[in-house]
Amino acid sequence: MEEAPEAPACPRAQIASADVERVLLLNATYEPLALVSERRAVVLMLDGRAEAVELRPGGRVFRSAQLSVEVPAIVRLSRMVRIPRWARTPPLTRRAVLRRDGGLCAYCKQVADTVDHVVPRSRGGRHEWTNVVASCKRDNLTKGDQLLSEIGWTLSFTPWAPDGHLWRLRHLAEIDPLWEPYLAAAS
Repeated sequence: MEEAPEAPACPRAQIASADVERVLLLNATYEPLALVSERRAVVLMLDGRAEAVELRPGGRVFRSAQLSVEVPAIVRLSRMVRIPRWARTPPLTRRAVLRRDGGLCAYCKQVADTVDHVVPRSRGGRHEWTNVVASCKRDNLTKGDQLLSEIGWTLSFTPWAPDGHLWRLRHLAEIDPLWEPYLAAAS
């Protein structure tokens, strides 16, 4: 008996998995706001809510039956968007803590793969930026629910809450050279 040929992969899944470049979104005042997908940037431009500031040399072009749009590297919103004060401190997540601490354990400076509460929650410690640090599994298990003073350990730095919505962009592995003047001005 002959096996049925394998169904072709969904073309939509292939499009979604393709490497998508990110586009820097600027406020009307040229203040960096976020990174958006190429598609979102083009939609903002077509809706008249944004304009292209910089185009990538030899960049991609989105085409339709009636229109061709070059994908920009940077877009600027037409109207000012106010960023609420509460949005300046990013949410406390494992990934964010590892990024803040450079992927290193706060106790031994080895590669961190988890997070730890400096003052354990069982001892009244809070789940907040100033009480959470990156940790390797070995140190996290060794420390358990003890205080640092009880086991004679010290932190290599004082935990801090990242301020500003741009701290995520500053730690990107690859920053488009076209973005640098706008990110440097915001630092």
